[in-house]
Amino acid sequence: MDTRAQHTERDRSSSPAGSEANSDTAGQEGRSRFALPSQVIDRVPGGRVTLTVLICLLFLLALSAFVTQPFDIPSRSMERGLRVGDRVLVNKLAYRFGSKPQRGDVVVFDGTGYFGSADYVKRVVGVGGDQVVCCDKEGRLEVNGRPVDESSFLYPGNSPSDVLFDVVVPDGTLFVLGDHRGDSSDSRDHLGSPGGGMVPVGAVIGRVDWVVWPSAHFRHITRPGTYARVPSPADGAHG
Repeated sequence: MDTRAQHTERDRSSSPAGSEANSDTAGQEGRSRFALPSQVIDRVPGGRVTLTVLICLLFLLALSAFVTQPFDIPSRSMERGLRVGDRVLVNKLAYRFGSKPQRGDVVVFDGTGYFGSADYVKRVVGVGGDQVVCCDKEGRLEVNGRPVDESSFLYPGNSPSDVLFDVVVPDGTLFVLGDHRGDSSDSRDHLGSPGGGMVPVGAVIGRVDWVVWPSAHFRHITRPGTYARVPSPADGAHG
C-alpha cells in the first residue's frame, strides 16, 4: 500500500514540471512563428488594414495578369451584343494548355502591326485552313462551303458584308469580323495590308466570356451553334 502511494506521489510531482517545460517551449515556438508578421504589421502605416488592402491589390494584379482581365468596349463594332461602355471579362486561360480559338468565339487581341496600335474585340469567323467567302447566291457568309446563319448576332439591318471576298485563312491565324458589319473595321478592311487582314493566334489576349457592367447588360457570352455545323477544311470545298 505504502509503495504504491509513493509511486503515485512521484508521478504527480514530476508531471507538472514536464508540462510547464513543454508549455514554455510551445510558447516560444508560437511567439517566434508570429513575430515576423507582427513586425511587418507594426511597420506598415495603417497597420493590418493597409496590409490587407495591399494583399488584395496584389491578388487582383495577379488575377488580371494571368487569369482574367476587364475590357471596356470602345466602339459600336460588336453591337448588338456588346455596346459602347460595356465592361466585359476576358478569359486569359481559354487558349492556354493547347486550346485554340474556335469559330464563333468573341476574342480580344493586340492589333499592333495588323489593325493598329490598340486592342480590338471581334468575332472569329475563320481559323487556319478555312475558306471564308462572301457572299453566296443568297447573300450569306460561307465557311468551307457551308452557309452560316448569323441572324442571332448580326446587327439588325446589316448584310453579312458589303465587301466581297474569298480567302483561305493561313495556319496559325484568324479571320475576324465585327457583328455590326456596317460599323466595323475588321479583316475585310485589311485584306491588302501586311498579313492580309489575318490575326495571329499569338496576338489573342483571351476570350470574352461575360458582360459584367452595367448590371442591366450582365450575361454570359457563348459560341453560336451555327458554327458547329461548319465542316473542317479537309471536308469543305475550296475554290
